Amino acid sequence: MNSLPGTPAAPSHDVLPAPTVQCHAANLVLLPDGALGCAWFGGTQEGLSDIAIWFSRLAPDGSWTPPVQVSDDPARSEQNPVLFVAGPGELRLFYTAQSAGRQDTAEVRLAVSHDGGRSWEPGRTDVPARPGVGVFIRQPPVALDDGRLVLPAFFCPRPDSGRWVGDDDYSGVLVSSDGGSTWTARDVPASTGCVHMNVLRLPGGSFLALFRRRQADAIHRSHSPDGVTWSAPVPTELPNNNSSIQAIVVHDGRVVVAYNHSSAADAVERRSSLYDEIEDPGQPDLSDEDTAARPGLAFWGAPRAPLTLAVSSDGGRTWPVRRNVEEGDGYCLTNNSREGLNRELSYPSLVQTPDGLLHLAYTRFRQAIAHVRLHPAWLDA
Repeated sequence: MNSLPGTPAAPSHDVLPAPTVQCHAANLVLLPDGALGCAWFGGTQEGLSDIAIWFSRLAPDGSWTPPVQVSDDPARSEQNPVLFVAGPGELRLFYTAQSAGRQDTAEVRLAVSHDGGRSWEPGRTDVPARPGVGVFIRQPPVALDDGRLVLPAFFCPRPDSGRWVGDDDYSGVLVSSDGGSTWTARDVPASTGCVHMNVLRLPGGSFLALFRRRQADAIHRSHSPDGVTWSAPVPTELPNNNSSIQAIVVHDGRVVVAYNHSSAADAVERRSSLYDEIEDPGQPDLSDEDTAARPGLAFWGAPRAPLTLAVSSDGGRTWPVRRNVEEGDGYCLTNNSREGLNRELSYPSLVQTPDGLLHLAYTRFRQAIAHVRLHPAWLDA
């Protein structure tokens, strides 16, 4: 698409190769050789045991390489990959592994590549589940000035009765002083309902965290002087639909967040849980009556669209600049990709390359990972 004279070029769109029926939860990383890497999970349907982690590189000619399958556990659903460059010859990929739709059984695993993601060592358990509490990730680690690593996480307690639906999930950071060999958890206070903690280092050295909200009301934020101790999350002016977000600090110091500009207030129906389509023996589904009786708790089914970028110049306190990258109805009352029933535009990931361009990857209808290139000036146009 051509731009008007004197205006920034419109974003360019392409789609990564899709080797599986379902593709979801992209995560981008800038590799040491200047290439862009992308990981996601794919298979038949989220929660099923054929869900595995895939990886592709953006080649110099602008095309994505054929995806490489990183993980393959026939007993668990492997989800939410997170990429981290630990050194010139070490690319780490953290991901979760759970039994069926039970996020309360999830553990964090780690796979390592020494050739930029072209091949991978077998994955291993890196952070085991606590007794009755699963551990989940979605956002990349942050390296502190003192050498410690901080991996944002959230924890999924098993309910006293019934199956996991996310009502009691809460956030924390996993802190390592030995390069990731061992981790110590530090909970974020009063964070029940806040998940997908996204830690950002702000100009000046303090830290901002942005959160997805199980209640599908608003993106929440928290602040930290050191990246380890955090304030209780408070709502921002941006809505959230209980779907993932991701933010980065761009070269000019502003914060750009990718998210769905929608919330429970935009929903016409409600799901009982994320995994209500999966039969799981011994794990009863919630009835319609149970779902209706849970106001204020986890809300599933709010539209996952439009896919929006917002910009803050004051460390995440206000977000006056907002532009939609793609619009749609965001229908997500089903995860069905085989019949094309799902129409969400969700789970964004952002990277800025040295040339200043922003790269955005996100789920498109749970059938493919979309990739968008855009100039930051387009946001202000």
